[in-house]
Amino acid sequence: MQIFKHAFNVKCSQEKAWNFYTNTKHLEVVTPKKMNLKVISAENSIFKEGQEILIEAKISLIKNKWHSKITSMKQFEYTDEMLKGPFNRWKHNHKFQKINEKETKIIDEIDFELPYGIIGKLFKVYAFKQLDKIFEYRKMATITMLENK
Repeated sequence: MQIFKHAFNVKCSQEKAWNFYTNTKHLEVVTPKKMNLKVISAENSIFKEGQEILIEAKISLIKNKWHSKITSMKQFEYTDEMLKGPFNRWKHNHKFQKINEKETKIIDEIDFELPYGIIGKLFKVYAFKQLDKIFEYRKMATITMLENK
C-alpha cells in the first residue's frame, strides 16, 4: 500500500470547484496532454455514487484502459476506485474544503499498489515522481480553468 497526497488552493467557490470536478469532462482538462486521456464511456456526465467510468490513457508509454467506479459520494467529497486497470489497487479520494466564499482547498489522497509484486516495489520512487508531475499539471489546469472564468 502506498499513499500519495496532494493539496492546493484555488480562488473560486467550493460549489464551482465541486461542479467542475464532478463533471466527467474535467478528466480530459486536468490530465497532462501527453497522456492522451479519453473518456470512453460514462453513464452520466455528472458523477453519481455507483457510476462506472471507462477511460483510456497513455501511462508510461503504453496505452491502458482504466475502469473505475464512484464508490462514495458525500457533500464536497467523493471517492473513485479502479475496478480494472494498470494498478493492483487505486482508490482516489477527492475533498473540496471551503476556505471562504472565494477560495477552496482541493485535496487528493490516493491509496495505490503497483503491479508486479516485489519488482513493482522497485518503481515506488518513480511512481511518486510521476504522480507528483501529473498532480502539479492538474493543479495548474484547475487554476487556469476556475480562476480565469
